[in-house]
Amino acid sequence: VQLVESGGGLVQPGGSLRLSCEVSGFTLSSYHMTWFRQAPGKERELVAAIGNLGVSMRHVDSVRGRFTISRDTAKKTVYLQMNSLKPEDTAVYYCGAVKKWSDIVTMKNYDYWGLGTQVTVSS
Repeated sequence: VQLVESGGGLVQPGGSLRLSCEVSGFTLSSYHMTWFRQAPGKERELVAAIGNLGVSMRHVDSVRGRFTISRDTAKKTVYLQMNSLKPEDTAVYYCGAVKKWSDIVTMKNYDYWGLGTQVTVSS
């Protein structure tokens, strides 16, 4: 099983990035997928979630209207489009896979995690 995040980097405030999470070794359509982030000295927090069929979605208040989660089952990839980036969005971003929608905020119940990709928003 692998979840490989990519697309992170250094971007100026107001800029955009698109993160990708390519999965292998499990059936993507059987899992709800999420993006979490962890800033230095802070706990890992949920950013966005998308249901296994791509119908249910959730974006936390701090990113709603700026970030959009999506998935392409054929490409076995989950995306996070990030627009209007702010310095406070600086963090390592992780994708995760979980079986139950009710567990999306409970990290200990996740089946799989990626290793993360660094996003730095700075001028």
